[in-house]
Amino acid sequence: MKKISLLVVISLLIFSCSKDDEMVQQCTAPTNLTETSITYNSVTIQWEDANEASSFRILYGVSGFPMGSGSTFTVTGNTATISGLLPNTTYDYYVDSHCDVNNISLFSEVKSFTTLSSPVSTEFQPTLSEMNLFAGTLNQLQPSVYAFEYQLHTPLFTDYAHKQRLIALPAGETLEVNGDGFPNFPDNTVIAKTFYYNIDDRDESLGKTIVETRVLIKKSGIWQLGNYKWNTAQTEAYLDTDGGTVPLTWIDTNGNENPVNYNIPSSQDCIKCHNNTGIITPIGPKLRSLNFEVDGINQLQKLKDFNMLNGLSSPSDISALPNWEDSNNYTLAERARAYLDVNCAHCHSPGGFCSDQMPLDFRYETPFDDTSIDAFKYAISGYTSFYSPGVSMPLIGTTMVHQEGHDLIQAYVNSL
Repeated sequence: MKKISLLVVISLLIFSCSKDDEMVQQCTAPTNLTETSITYNSVTIQWEDANEASSFRILYGVSGFPMGSGSTFTVTGNTATISGLLPNTTYDYYVDSHCDVNNISLFSEVKSFTTLSSPVSTEFQPTLSEMNLFAGTLNQLQPSVYAFEYQLHTPLFTDYAHKQRLIALPAGETLEVNGDGFPNFPDNTVIAKTFYYNIDDRDESLGKTIVETRVLIKKSGIWQLGNYKWNTAQTEAYLDTDGGTVPLTWIDTNGNENPVNYNIPSSQDCIKCHNNTGIITPIGPKLRSLNFEVDGINQLQKLKDFNMLNGLSSPSDISALPNWEDSNNYTLAERARAYLDVNCAHCHSPGGFCSDQMPLDFRYETPFDDTSIDAFKYAISGYTSFYSPGVSMPLIGTTMVHQEGHDLIQAYVNSL
């Protein structure tokens, strides 16, 4: 009987141990790990659990970190938010299941994610890189994921400089349609325009010389102006209020070498143009100036598709400012009026800097009979035919005659 009892006890112990082993094996690692809500400094992760585990441990670190050297924390549900991360950085993470104090699974397979770039600053920073308008190497001018790059159908002339235009909206906010002029911009909107020259317009791969980046920030309903001057090494741009002159040379598409003493405006100069009735305002990004296709997609439609523009049913509901160079689709009068609108109307319109000096209204929407163009046509032609600081037109922003623009104006004046 004792022998039989001993066998029974041994059998019970073996059965109990085998049951414990079975329970340990049943605490399996989490599966189907996924990431959502990735920001510049956080991520939310979730996973599937086949154990009804009491808790889970998350192990994470910069991609490639050795196991055991990362950061850890424990949660009770099958979702967790990791915060305090570095922007634009790839991380690895693992999760294990804690079925009970003595029953812990192996770690899951490794999963990775990359945080977003830092958000665009809505305060002027000492350097352009700190504004976070660009991703990667600064002089590559690669827009941040938060910035929308746009073009104007008829752009402002600035000594033949090329320009990159960006607009960044605060998270969750949109532009609101307000006719075909400026949309309503939410507070903390950032608009930036970078001026540069290709070393050789015939081959952009040869690089560029970046001169300045002008920035507008809307704070509490009021636009603020700032200007960043690029260093000669092309590695950084610094907030500057004094302006200055930058001598440089570029080669145009015809192979001609062109020197220019590029004039960076001072803060006071900027206010003269970006001002109407004493209120600072943008100049370029009117909806009618954006209403055309870039790379086969209408810019207004693209803004709408990106949930950046509200109140637009179709781009066809907004008028389009003519391209001053497009003689195939627009009349001479349309092209000349568009050129005058973009290059001159910010000063020559009611409330503009020159409104008290000469009663001209160059806004495209102003009926011709109300513009005074006919009465001052010879003055318009004359003041754009030569360059003299403080005398010729435009007063600010150029150091030379825009010959193609003057030819257009002269032809228009002759047609009146």
